[in-house]
Amino acid sequence: MVVPVIDFSKLNGAERAETMAQIANGCEEWGFFQLVNHGIPLELLERVKKVCSECYRLREAGFKASEPVRTLEALVEAERRGEAVTPVDDMDWEDIFYIHDGNQWPSDPPAFKETMREYRAELRKLAERVMEAMDENLGLEKGAIQRAFSGEGRHEPFFGTKVSHYPPCPRPDLITGLRAHTDAGGVILLFQDDQVGGLEVLKDGQWTDVQPLAGAIVVNTGDQIEVLSNGRYRSAWHRVLPMRDGNRRSIASFYNPANEATISPAVAAGEAYPKYVFGDYMDVYAKQKFQAKEPRFEAVKAPKSSPAA
Repeated sequence: MVVPVIDFSKLNGAERAETMAQIANGCEEWGFFQLVNHGIPLELLERVKKVCSECYRLREAGFKASEPVRTLEALVEAERRGEAVTPVDDMDWEDIFYIHDGNQWPSDPPAFKETMREYRAELRKLAERVMEAMDENLGLEKGAIQRAFSGEGRHEPFFGTKVSHYPPCPRPDLITGLRAHTDAGGVILLFQDDQVGGLEVLKDGQWTDVQPLAGAIVVNTGDQIEVLSNGRYRSAWHRVLPMRDGNRRSIASFYNPANEATISPAVAAGEAYPKYVFGDYMDVYAKQKFQAKEPRFEAVKAPKSSPAA
């Protein structure tokens, strides 16, 4: 099985219908697909790779002193003493930081801010084009998903970027790169390492590689797209395996609803999912990220109003 690869440039040509069908298949059957010829200049992507790799070099000493590294070293030492050890299941072999419009961005390397501002602007436009394709495939009005995320235009959707590195791991059998989870938000666009693999998606009960592909943008659908589509689109489980060799770079951007936005199925077909405020869902997700999503939906279900006394 191979994660679908879609030529996004064909969306506006003679092969539009076939491309739309490929996007529908990616959303319905996988919850993951890769876009090539997506319109983001490859020269910009090269600059993004460069500034993010430079950023990690400045952070590397901090990672080497971090809790996952210390924990793994302690396990290896215990093993040397002949003690039985069990793999770590409550932390990840990952160096991360987040950027969004309201927080402090790294000022070193000097080109980081300008490059990432340019990249995020391009990526945001791409996310909105992908959501419009989803609208059409779901039989919704153009812009329906974006309106849902903005509370019908009253709030600004959240657009954040997570810059991750998964450094070489001496004992990948004792720790995970990133534990299996589904994403809480809406549409996620990932610029992943084109040399070092490790990202896997769960498809039909099997973990499948999301193959590194130079210049591609990986798209996956989060929990809120599953709800808006009333289950037609999947929020897929995925994970990152640690690698002995290579420092995996991963730049994931999340186009999410505003915290104040009310989310409920936009596609009619019974009430498979509840109606709730996205910020309430995020409060539950923060505690249950690595657990099944169904109890999260149950936890935010608005109580039915009782009749007035």
